[in-house]
Amino acid sequence: MQRVVILGRGASGKSTLAKRLGEITNLPVIELDKLFWQPGLLPTPRDSWSVVQDRLAGRDQWIMDGDLGPYDAVEVRLHRADTVILLDFSLVRCALQAIKRSRERADFWRWLLAYRRKYLPLLLQAIAQHASTADVLTFRDPSDAERFLNTMRVPNPI
Repeated sequence: MQRVVILGRGASGKSTLAKRLGEITNLPVIELDKLFWQPGLLPTPRDSWSVVQDRLAGRDQWIMDGDLGPYDAVEVRLHRADTVILLDFSLVRCALQAIKRSRERADFWRWLLAYRRKYLPLLLQAIAQHASTADVLTFRDPSDAERFLNTMRVPNPI
């Protein structure tokens, strides 16, 4: 596990998982939301976004977390991934998390609501097409992700 892509519905905990996995593996974490959104919450144009991701994905080691829905060019980072983690948590859980963390724009809520019906099938197709040799881990509940993190921890020698 050297190049990890973490995807999932908004407010599913992608950044939190990336940070915790980075602490365990010592892989550098790249939070794509911080690079993608321009001042005024304007999306980076797709061509420019592909160039940025290509540069980042060219590194030897990384964890990239982010799912930018209709704005994304996910295939760029999937090409280099050796591991893909998909957080497929429920709408209710993600909506509650989103409400707790901040006010969100209408396009976020449209994406959140349509995720499983509209965006997840496209994402699964992109994973199959662009990351066919990667290990794909799907977590449907936060406890699945927690168990995974626990397996990644190296026991302390006595």
